[in-house]
Amino acid sequence: MWIIGVLGFGQQGWGGLLIAGALMTLCVTIAALLLGAVLGTMVAWAKLSGNAVLRALGNAYTTVFRGVPELLIIYLIYFGGSGAVTAIGRYLGYEGFLGLPSFAAGALAVGIISGAYQAEVYRGAFLAIPKGELEAAEAIGMHRGLRFRRIIAPQVLRFAIPGIGNVWQLSLKDSALVSVTGLADLMRTSQVAAGSTRQYFLFFIAGGCLYLVLTSLSDRLFNRAERRANRSMPSSLGQA
Repeated sequence: MWIIGVLGFGQQGWGGLLIAGALMTLCVTIAALLLGAVLGTMVAWAKLSGNAVLRALGNAYTTVFRGVPELLIIYLIYFGGSGAVTAIGRYLGYEGFLGLPSFAAGALAVGIISGAYQAEVYRGAFLAIPKGELEAAEAIGMHRGLRFRRIIAPQVLRFAIPGIGNVWQLSLKDSALVSVTGLADLMRTSQVAAGSTRQYFLFFIAGGCLYLVLTSLSDRLFNRAERRANRSMPSSLGQA
């Protein structure tokens, strides 16, 4: 059973490194999703504002980062960012190349892409809130902070959960592209193991199975979160 030995956790096995790569992929995706949530919230607010300049900037952000290939964005962030940091270092008197950390560059690139998609999710979730509720809150004198905390935020979160789940799955797969920066994620580890053992089919299948495990588990978590959010809402809203 040489397959067990190669994929195992012994001295000759690559199982431990594959699991470590999967955890690295998970960390990159979580960091990217959190960064994307911040960017997406700001962009959604800009696109919903009454300011024409802010709307134009928000539209430009979502158009560019949803239309440009993800790999190109990663190259721009990693190599372009490293070049910019090196130039700043030389200006400050430091000689030599200064590269961005692979994890930071990868999370930043995937987070920027995720933010473009999350912006549309939050914008759609806000537009799904019944206007009568917002008008009623304003009529009884709720200030903006209280209106946001009691009406807008809970319902935006409820409506956004399915879309955020899709963005998570997209970011999880996009994180495989971060392997071009040398980060030891699941994709990179699978490539190294396949090249070292010449068992390309075996390790790429193993890597694909680990991706499926991550996506399946996260899908169940988002489905549970969606059911929990809908449980506290009137059934008539869930049918609208």
